[in-house]
Amino acid sequence: MDFWQRYRAIDARDTRFDGQFYTAVRTTGIYCRPSCPARTPKAANVTFYETSAAAHDAGYRACKRCLPEAVPGTPAWNVRQDIAGRAMRLINDGVVNRDGVDGLAARLGYSSRQLNRILSQELGAGPLSLARAGRAQTARTLLVSTTMKLADVAFAAGFSSVRQFNETMVEVFDMTPTALRSARHPKAAPGSTALTLSLPYREPFDPGVFTFLAVRAIPGIEAGTATSYARTLRLPHGDARFKIEYDAGARGRPLTLTIGAVDLRDLPALLSRVRRLFDLDADPVAIDSALAGDGRLAAAVAGTPGIRMPGALDPAEMLIRAMIGQQITVAAARTALTQLAAVGSSSRSPGEGLDRMFPTPVEIAADGCALLRGPRKRIDALGAAASALAEGTLDFGYGDDVASLNAKLLPLPGVGPWTVGYLAMRVLGAPDVFLANDAAVRNGIKALNCPDNPGPAGSGKAWTADPDFREVSPWRSYATMHLWRAAARSAAGSRNGTTTDIAKASTRTTEKAK
Repeated sequence: MDFWQRYRAIDARDTRFDGQFYTAVRTTGIYCRPSCPARTPKAANVTFYETSAAAHDAGYRACKRCLPEAVPGTPAWNVRQDIAGRAMRLINDGVVNRDGVDGLAARLGYSSRQLNRILSQELGAGPLSLARAGRAQTARTLLVSTTMKLADVAFAAGFSSVRQFNETMVEVFDMTPTALRSARHPKAAPGSTALTLSLPYREPFDPGVFTFLAVRAIPGIEAGTATSYARTLRLPHGDARFKIEYDAGARGRPLTLTIGAVDLRDLPALLSRVRRLFDLDADPVAIDSALAGDGRLAAAVAGTPGIRMPGALDPAEMLIRAMIGQQITVAAARTALTQLAAVGSSSRSPGEGLDRMFPTPVEIAADGCALLRGPRKRIDALGAAASALAEGTLDFGYGDDVASLNAKLLPLPGVGPWTVGYLAMRVLGAPDVFLANDAAVRNGIKALNCPDNPGPAGSGKAWTADPDFREVSPWRSYATMHLWRAAARSAAGSRNGTTTDIAKASTRTTEKAK
C-alpha cells in the first residue's frame, strides 16, 4: 500500500487494517491503529510505520483511546517467507527472551549485525526493539485481564527487572502499570487462580477449526468440542495446560483463553502458539475475496466465511502426527496416536481430564514404535525421524521457510511431498500450499465439479479451470480447507452435511513411503 491508500484507510477508520500498519502523528507524538475514532490528522503530519516497534523507536507513544497494541498481529508474518517474516515468527515465540539476539541470528543463519540491519530496513526496528514491543503488549494484556502481581506480570512478559518493566510501560503507553490496570474494562474476576485472556482476531471467524482439532484429539492430552479445545503442552521452561473457548454470543470477547498452568517465562510463547494454532492473525476478508473469485469455491466461501487454517503447537510433534496419518483415515490415525501416547510422561499440572504429555522424540525412539501396528517400513521410518529429532540432527520449526523445510525433511525415509506440504501449512502457516495428491482434496474437486455447480458465466457446464487452483494463489492452503469440507459433505450426503461430518472425512493420501 502506498501513502494515500493508507491515508484513505485511516480516514475511513477501516478496522480491517488494524495491525497491518500504524499511524504516527508528529504534532501529538502519538501513534494509533487505522480505525482510531479520533479526528483524522492532516496528511502532512502523518507517518506510517510497519510495526509498533518502529513507532516506539521513532519516539511515539501508544494512543490511550484506540490502544494500538491490542490488535491482531499483521498477517504478513504468516505470508512472508523471507528473513523478516521468519524472524518475526521466532521473536513472537520468545526466542529473543530465551536466547538473545545472537540465538535468533544463529537460528536464521545470519550474524546478529546483519540480522539487525535487515530487520531495520524491512520493519523499521531491530530485533531487540521488536521483542520489546512484544513484551509491552503481553504486559498490557496481563495488566488489564488478570489480577497477577505487578512483579509477576513483569517477568511473565519477559522483562529482566521490575524497573525495566515500569520504564518501558511509561515510555510506550505514557501510563504506569498501576494506571493501566486501574483503567481496565471489564474488571478481572477476583479470586481466580487461572489466567483468562481475550484473544483479538479479525472478523469473520469460522469456528470449524475447533471441530478439526477435536476429532484429532488424543485422549488424556487433548479434549475438544465444536466450540472449545484444551490440551497439555511442553514448553521451553515446563509443562503447560490451557483451554480456548468460542462463544458467538459473547459481546466483545467471543474467544477466550484460560491458562490452567504455565511457567510464567513461557507465557509469551504460549500466547504466540495459540494464535498460530487458530490462525488468529489471518486476514479473512482478503482471503475470502480471492477464493470467491473462483466459481468452484464461491458457494463454499459464502457458506463458510472466515475459514481458518489450523497451525501447530509443536513442530516435532506435528511431524510425528503427519507421518502416522499418511495413507489412513483421521480415525485410524487417532487410534495409532492414542497407542503411541502411552509412552508419554505424566503431566506435572493435570486437570480437566488431561493428565499426559505428548511423547518426546526420545520416548518415541526408545519405546514408542513397539506399540504401533502396520507396515514395518512405515514404523521404521517413524523411528528414524524420532531418532533424528532426539539426536538433534534434524531441527526445524517456525524459523524455516518452505524451501528449507523441503531440504530438511524430504531426505528422510517415509517422507514425501504430501507430508512436507502438510507441515508447511500447519507449522509455517504457508498460505499457498496445494495438496494435489490428497484423496480428500481430489474428492472435494469432484464434489464441486458437479452439474449442480454451474460453470463459468452460468453456462451450466462443468468447470474446466486449473485443477491446481493457481487462480486463487497465494491462498491455496485455504482452498484446500474448503475442498476437504466439500469432500466430507459429498461423502456424508446432504442430510448429514454438517461441520462435524466434514472434520471426520478421510485425509488419506496417495503418497507412498520411500
